[in-house]
Amino acid sequence: MIQSDNVRCRLTLSGAVLALLALTGCPNKGTGGSDVMARVNNYKIMRSEVDKAFNKQVAGTPQRLTAEQEQALRLQILQQIINIQLYLQKAEKLGIVATDEEIDSRLNKSSYTKEEFAKKLQEAGVTEDDVRQDIRRNLIIEKLFNKEIASKVTISDADIQNYYKEHKAQFNVIEPQYYLAHIYVSSLPNAPSGNIPGKAQNDAQAHEKIRTIYNRLESGEDFATLAAKYSEDQDTARSGGELGATPESQLKNTDPSTRDAVLKLKPNQFTDIIPVINPATQKVLGYRIVKLLGKEAAGQRDVSDPTVQQAIRNTLRTQREQFLRAAYDETLRDNAEIHNYYAEQILKEFGAQK
Repeated sequence: MIQSDNVRCRLTLSGAVLALLALTGCPNKGTGGSDVMARVNNYKIMRSEVDKAFNKQVAGTPQRLTAEQEQALRLQILQQIINIQLYLQKAEKLGIVATDEEIDSRLNKSSYTKEEFAKKLQEAGVTEDDVRQDIRRNLIIEKLFNKEIASKVTISDADIQNYYKEHKAQFNVIEPQYYLAHIYVSSLPNAPSGNIPGKAQNDAQAHEKIRTIYNRLESGEDFATLAAKYSEDQDTARSGGELGATPESQLKNTDPSTRDAVLKLKPNQFTDIIPVINPATQKVLGYRIVKLLGKEAAGQRDVSDPTVQQAIRNTLRTQREQFLRAAYDETLRDNAEIHNYYAEQILKEFGAQK
């Protein structure tokens, strides 16, 4: 399957680490003892720091974790904080910083009204200072990766030619592909929404919300921007609602309302409001607006196709960056003094049980 120019390769933090960054605040650099769970050079990782991230991750989880599951999750969180500290300490040595202007640009408060922004912060349980600190860390680590890893990766024309020869069958599209994006609003009050502002509590509110979004699209506002801000499909909202490539056979087997509406579209057009219905109960679950980003005909794609070249370039870059990242992480750990007291504690507890 060939991705269009919607495919982007970014060297960035994993979702788990990004989520953790949003949760961790300034550490309490206490004197040590049982409250210190790990140490990275001179930095103490306190129990309160791990607990804050742990409580956020398990909040709203219906199933209670076992004692061993709790330990495993805390150990995972602790390892992520250790990695973050390794990156931040390396960045400090290299003089890498994030400016207030860069943070303001990333924060992008202009996408929300003052009330919406305040509500979003309240629902997330953070302050604006927390968010700014999170953004600062993200920017610093992104800059570190760009300087130390991404800048060292080059993809030549020969690399692209060789990859195409070895994977030519991969670029034979056996049926037309539809590249779609959507904005989804749920009618269910308890549906996960990713802290999207203005969560509908019933069908009437959901319909009103999607109608407002539709009107803004009709007035010329950007689809991806509105999707990122209002869509309640957490898996696609952050990418502007993009659903990726949908084979024609899959589209024809989807619900008739969506299928018929999409097949009438031309690239860059969007549908009317489409009800999303539970086929078993015929109950309306929510509403969506679908946009056709583009359509790709079936057939063999040649290496001269810019889309093919970009797909290969993205693939090779991702592979090489991941390879260098693994080596880079190992080097950072080799050159650091790391003590994971919590891991040692777990080993002692298991040894005492025998």
